Parts: sequence; C-alpha cells; structure tokens
Amino acid sequence: MKHYNKFYINGTWVPSDSTSIKEVINPTTQEVIAQVSLGSKSDVDQAVIAARNAFASWSQTSREERLAVLDRIIEVYKTRLEDMAQAITSEMGAAISMSRSAQSPIGMLHFITARDVLADFSFENEQGGSHIVKEPIGVCGFITPWNWPMNQIACKVAPALACGCTIVLKPSEMTPLSAQLFAEILHEAGVPTGVFNMVYGDGPEVGSAISSHPDIDMVSLTGSTRAGVQVSKAAADNIKRVSLELGGKSPFVILDDADFEGAVRWGAKQCFRNVGQSCNAPTRMLVPAALHVQAVQVVKETALNTRVGDPLSEETDIGPLSNALQFDKVNGMIQSAIDAGNELIVGGTGRPDGLDKGYFIRPTAFANVRNDSTIAQEEVFGPVLTIIPYSNEEEAIQIANDTPYGLAAYIESGSLERARSVARKMRAGTVYLNRNDFDPRAPFGGYKQSGNGREWGEFGFHDFLEIKGIVGYQ
Repeated sequence: MKHYNKFYINGTWVPSDSTSIKEVINPTTQEVIAQVSLGSKSDVDQAVIAARNAFASWSQTSREERLAVLDRIIEVYKTRLEDMAQAITSEMGAAISMSRSAQSPIGMLHFITARDVLADFSFENEQGGSHIVKEPIGVCGFITPWNWPMNQIACKVAPALACGCTIVLKPSEMTPLSAQLFAEILHEAGVPTGVFNMVYGDGPEVGSAISSHPDIDMVSLTGSTRAGVQVSKAAADNIKRVSLELGGKSPFVILDDADFEGAVRWGAKQCFRNVGQSCNAPTRMLVPAALHVQAVQVVKETALNTRVGDPLSEETDIGPLSNALQFDKVNGMIQSAIDAGNELIVGGTGRPDGLDKGYFIRPTAFANVRNDSTIAQEEVFGPVLTIIPYSNEEEAIQIANDTPYGLAAYIESGSLERARSVARKMRAGTVYLNRNDFDPRAPFGGYKQSGNGREWGEFGFHDFLEIKGIVGYQ
C-alpha cells in the first residue's frame, strides 16, 4: 500500500499538519490501495506563502525562460506516460486502453499546447496613445476532480505557468496516485522553488481554505455546479477572480439528413465512454420522431456490445464507476427514472452479469424521453443515455437549449453548412460538428450553470492575466 502523507510545498515534500487520513479504493477490486493525508488550513497557508514569495521572481521571467521550463516538463512527462496510465486506471477505473490513449497523454498535450501558444502570445500592444500590458494575475488556487485527473490539472497548471503565475493545487483526494506523479514530473523538470505547490485534502477543509484565502488572487475549480456555488461564495469576500468548469447535460442533435445509424452508434459510444464520467458527455440524444424506433435499435445493440470488465484488459471498453458514491448515485438515478415511468430499453440497475464485485454498471438507455423529465435534466455522471424525439429542426434547437447547463453540444448533419447554422443557435460553450469531438486549441467552458471562464489553448491564458492600460505612454 502506498502512503501519501507529504505535500509538495516550496520545492520539497513536507509532512502534513493534519492527522486526518483517507483511504484510496481501487474501484475494480474495492480494495484499499493507498492512504492519503488530508491537509488543513495551515498546510494551505504554507503553500500560499511559498507561492507568494516565488511570484516576485517567476512573474518577471522572460518568455524564453518559461518556454524552457515547459519544454523540460514535456520531456519528463514523456518518460512517465505509462506510469501515469497505470496510476489512473488503478485509482479511478478507466480502461487501460483509454488511459494510454487519452487520460495520460492529454496532460502532456496541454503543456505542448500552452508552450506553442506562449511562443507567439502577445503580452503587450499599442492602442491609440496607450500601452496595453497583460501581466500575470498572481497566486492561483486550483481545485480539480477525479474523472479526468490529468486533463483538469494540466489544463490549469500549464497556462498558469506560461503566464508567469504561481500555483497552489488541491487535486482530488480520490486520485492521489496521478497527482503525485504530476508533482514528481514538475520537480524533476526543475520548476523553480515555490512556483508549484500541492496540498492533498477534501473540499470542506482545503478547498474552502483555497477559495477564501486572502493571498490567493484567483481560483479555478472543475467540479459540480453545487461546488461552483460554494467556491464563488467563499471567494466573494476577497473579490478574487473565479473560473468555473462545472456540470453538463449535453445534447446530440442528429438531423434528418445525417448518416443516421453511424451517428446514433457514435453518440451512444461517446455517452458510455469513460463510464459516462465526463462533464461534456452527449447524454441527451435528439432524433427525428420518424426515426426514433431505428435509434432505439441501434442504441440497444451498441450498449449490449459495450464490453464492461477488468480495466487492465485491452479487450475492455469501459471499467467500473470511480467510487462507491458514484455507484450508489447512478444506480439510484436509474431506478428513479424507471419508477417515474421512463421507457428503459437496455441496462438498468446493478452490475453486469458475471461481475460480483467492483463498481461496475451496465450501459443504460431510456427511449421516448420527455425533456422535462428528471433523467433528461439532471446530470447522472454515468453511462446513461436518454433518447428524445423531435418533430422539426426548430423544436430540436429548443429542446437542446432547454437545460440549466450549457457546456457542450453535438450536431450531426449531411450538410456542413446546415450543421454550422444550427451550431450558432446552441447555447453552449463548445459545439462539436459531425463527430469532431476534440481540439486542444478550441475554448472549453460553459454557458449558464456549466460555469464561466474558458480553458485550453490561447483562451486558457486569459483568466491568468491582468490587463493594465498605461495612458500617455507614447
């Protein structure tokens, strides 16, 4: 068993002031694989002092100096890709094929992207007779989740470092194996002392201490909408900048001129991917009413052909849900949807046949769902798809936007021009056309209760910069 009882502060591993311990459970075996110390406010205070002291020098480094640091991080990360993939599969249950192809390398990709953006980013320009300067905002507090641990850590840390900010990170206490590796990568890469600091802990203690800390200049959270509200309230007293990437209930609008069977099959697989534990998963499939029966058949076949099992097997499509709370929550929401009279076409509660332990769950879908039903409005965060029929394009757009969320939307059409037209009417931060589902240079973030601010690419730099106008400069 591994013991994570030290925090990375001021370039060294220091013991926690707290005696609180959390066990890390392997979701496949339900066995304890590690123990992690849960920090306290005093641990956060130490990390903030280190970050504040380091900011004076790091914020004044040149573009070339920061590029060199990012290059070293990328080179070290390359040597730890397999270690990272194994850690993520062990701690949160992602299928090893997905950990190797996405969960692990996406962290390195964010550093590569930030490095490329930094190389050409304009930090100063002239407007009229004034000189406009974009300067690092200061000490940044990051609170990250367990579902895409490296994605959400790296897409915050990489641009913050590139902009000249210093960092206090609270990774999820449920996924400390990958976070520990990440800190080791930055240490080996020679990130200057105090620039990056990491404290393990839970939301009520460490998360709150970060959100409310008077010497943290901005806080960025990826998590639930409920957590976003709490962070915003805690940050309000200090008027610090808050960037939130929160929940989603993303629509996949399949238009009547699409390659229908291919689109339905792709949409179901995307919903089930990562066991549905992606905030931008296309969990509401909108189909023409005349093709609803065909959609049901394709979704059912896709779900039954999704291989659920040991995440260390290359043959597995999806492993278990990440933890016991998720297992209970998802099962409860499926049962509630059944009790409410929704039409279950595949899946349901409980483990798949042949699996008697682990937080495994069957890919599940409901058909002929009303968009005002609970299962269509609330984020499940599991492999649960709702199929919603519509009568015409206008109704499809209305249904797609009829949600408190606005993180992502997906559109499929045989006409790119038509898909583009519908995309402009989506109230969502990212719209994916015709099965294009990823671009590290595109902005990622939400409308409405899906949050504020944007991550990824050049847009990921903006939250880490203050804008200064020097009037009369010329």
